[in-house]
Formats: sequence, structure tokens, C-alpha cells
Amino acid sequence: MRASFVVTLVSVLAAVSVSVVYSLLLPLERSFPLTHRVELDQLRARDRARHARILQGSVGGVVDFSVQGSSDPYLVGYEWLYFTKVKLGSPPKEFNVQIDTGSDILWVTCSSCSDCPQSSALGIQLNFFDAASSSTATLVPCSDPMCTSALQSTATICSSQNNQCSYSFQYGDGSGTSGSYVSDALYFDMVLGQSLVANSSATIVFGCSTYQSGDLTKTDKAVDGIFGFGQGDLSVISQLSSRGVTPKVFSHCLKGDGNGGGILVLGEILEPGIAYSPLVPSQPHYNLYLQSIAVNGKLLPIDPSVFATSNNRGTIVDSGTTLAYLVAEAYDPFVSSITANVQQFVTPTISKGNQCYLVSTSVSDIFPQVSLNFAGASMVLKPEEYLVHLGFSDGAAMWCIGFQRVQEGGVTILGDLVLKDKIFVYDLARQRVGWANYDCSLAVNVSITSGKEFLNAGQLSVSSSTRDMLFELLPTGIIGVLIYTLVLK
Repeated sequence: MRASFVVTLVSVLAAVSVSVVYSLLLPLERSFPLTHRVELDQLRARDRARHARILQGSVGGVVDFSVQGSSDPYLVGYEWLYFTKVKLGSPPKEFNVQIDTGSDILWVTCSSCSDCPQSSALGIQLNFFDAASSSTATLVPCSDPMCTSALQSTATICSSQNNQCSYSFQYGDGSGTSGSYVSDALYFDMVLGQSLVANSSATIVFGCSTYQSGDLTKTDKAVDGIFGFGQGDLSVISQLSSRGVTPKVFSHCLKGDGNGGGILVLGEILEPGIAYSPLVPSQPHYNLYLQSIAVNGKLLPIDPSVFATSNNRGTIVDSGTTLAYLVAEAYDPFVSSITANVQQFVTPTISKGNQCYLVSTSVSDIFPQVSLNFAGASMVLKPEEYLVHLGFSDGAAMWCIGFQRVQEGGVTILGDLVLKDKIFVYDLARQRVGWANYDCSLAVNVSITSGKEFLNAGQLSVSSSTRDMLFELLPTGIIGVLIYTLVLK
């Protein structure tokens, strides 16, 4: 990684009064090999297991994750899509943890877990956290304020014998984990300027798993733990932002081509075209106010109340879901409208219960745009963002509706099929989510102080402005970089 400043660090320090803000960068990788195709029913089963988790309801600086892998949902056969590497403890030890926007807690497998997976089919070596081997690790007592905040997504257990704050998760798909909370160092590198790197860390609370069940025990899916990106107090983003280490916002940009990739950033990506929609308040997930759907500019006859948030209803943005899901009241008119718009150019067909079309030309020339209209902003989908390519039949390409039908009164979930090729910003401080179409192979600008200072995700460079210290960070697999950024007074 290269860094260059148009103005030197010395000249900036001489000219302005500064304070220090941290910027953390970590790599994000695909958690499985892209070697086989699976069918829609397998994808739905995978998503159902995830939805059982996220719908259970039990419970500064900039971090950049380079995303690797394919966005093709028919190459997906595992429970989680991506993992990243984090360094914990003293001396630091590296762990591969799955990214999950549907949960809050970072947890890794404890060395004392006897029934946890010992090997992984994902081509990675499993590591185990040993608090006794870390000079900076401390077990969290029941009296610690962090223990009392573990209410949103965890079942907190306090033992009167050892005064130790423990947890137990039981997910809706039958899997589960339990263990103890540990306070220890999360390590990264600090970049002060060109060729000037220093080690740094921040103390966080995370889970040390001593028991796992269900899918968590399977070697074909095994990694070292789960990295929750939810809104709860114990999520890493909440912990770091509460201390001013990072802003309370994260963003991602997932490439939609066959090679996959992209970036995930703890920070606000800046792009002129980003439109924001407010989050539904007091929800554990990223619920939005979806109001209507239009096909080819024509509003569909859907009662807006079917998208409203209440009990197990609502509209959720979830980057861990592969496909997209519409409640029946919206799905039926949606599919009917798509078919009516294209039937004179294609051959409609049903494949394994899915509405498909045999297409002899480019889908972008035939299929209409779809607009998802939210409070304050609309999301325009190209055909490739609601259709999936499912091979060939009779010499024609078969494209199927990627949106799946869910029962009446269910939850509408927008997964990777919709989110790809877009910048997405989860602004927890302002309680809003924003998006814009974008080529995710390009660098992105990231604000780290509410629009005053900026970081470009990618290879490092800087603008000519002494007020806007700009870094260019392309999604190329940079590992564990923490950047001091100057906050100008």
C-alpha cells in the first residue's frame, strides 16, 4: 500500500490545531470456494436459515474491508457469504470471522471448546482464542456496564460462583453458541504518512465461545467466529464509535460481475448521487419504509401497509441474504407486470416453480426498470438486479425472477441480488440508509468526521486541500491498516 501527501504531515501540524481520529482497515473475503452451482431451492433454504436468525428478535476513523468472491447466487452454497480477518489479544492472533449484519456480537471460538470444529473445508486454518495466553485479556464481570447492555441480541448469564458475564445465543435455525465475554485488544496498523506505519489497538468486548451446535459445528462452513454489524451496544462499531475511535456509520459496495469483490468500510462513503431514507426507529435490524413499487414507471396496485413494520412484518436491508424476498401481496402483481411487459419478446416458462423467461437477446434491451420507492428516496433496479441467469434451454438464455415469494403478512428482505453494484451507507448516527449506483471496482470517498474530512477507500493518495485529507483506497485486499487522520479545528 502506498501513501502520499500533497502537503507534508509537518506542514499540516504547523498550520492547524489537530486532534487524532483512528481509521481501521481490514480485508473481507468470500467464505467458500466458487466451484459449484446450486439451485434456487438450495438458495432459498440457505436464506431461510439466515432469516430464522435475523428475525428471531431475541435480542473517528474508517474501517475498510476489501471484498472478494462472486456475486453469482448460483455459486453460493453456504450459510454466510463473507469473512474477514481480525487480530485479537497480546500477542495478537489472527481469526477468520464471518460478516453478519443480522447480529451484533463479535465472537470467536475458545480454546476450551471441545465440541467445536477442529478443521474447515474453506481452505483456512482454524484458530482458537486462549485468554490465559493473552497478557491483555480480562474476563468481563457481571458488574461491568457492558454486561448489562447485552440485552438486544443475547441471553446474558451471570454466575454467582465466578461473577463472570456469559452469553447464550439460540438461533431460529437450530444452531447456537454460548461462552463468556472477554475484554481484550483488537489490533491493527496505524498509517501516519508515506512509509510511516505503527502498531495500534483498541480494547473491545467480544465473546469467547465454549459451545456450538447445529450448522456452526459443520466443517464445510467452519470459520473462527462471527463478526456482527448490527446496531446493538455490544457491536464493534457501537463500541468503537462510542469512544470516538470510528464514526457510527458503515458502508459497503459489492461488485456484481463474475469475479465479485468490493469493499466494506466503517465510515460514510461520499458520492453525490447517494439518496437517503430514514430507518424505522427502535428496530434491531435495518428496517426501511418501503412505500410502493413501480415497473416501467407504472405504480403497481399494492397496499403500502403490506410493507409496514410490525411484529414479524416489515422491509429489511440485509447484505447477508443472497436473493430478495417480497410478501405475496407485492410479489404477485410484481411478477405479473414484468411478464406483461416482456411476453411479446420472450418465452415465459416455469422452472421448478419459478417464473422464468427464455431470452435470445440482452435482458437490458427487453426487461423494464423497477423502482422501489422508499420514504425520501427511490432505488432503481436494472433487469440484472431482479433477474438471475439460470443457464440455457433450447438455445436461449433462461432468466428467472430472483425475487422470491413469501407468505402474506411476512417480511420483505432486500439481499445481495438488489444491493450489488451500489454504494450502501448505514448511518446509525443519523438513523438512515443511503444508496447510489456505482462501479464497485473503483475507489470511493469516505467521510470520517461528518463531512469535514474524507478518506478514499483504496490505495492511499491525498487531495491538494489542507482541510480535506483525501486517501484513495481501492478494494485490493489491504490487511489491518489503522490511519491517524487529522481533524482540523
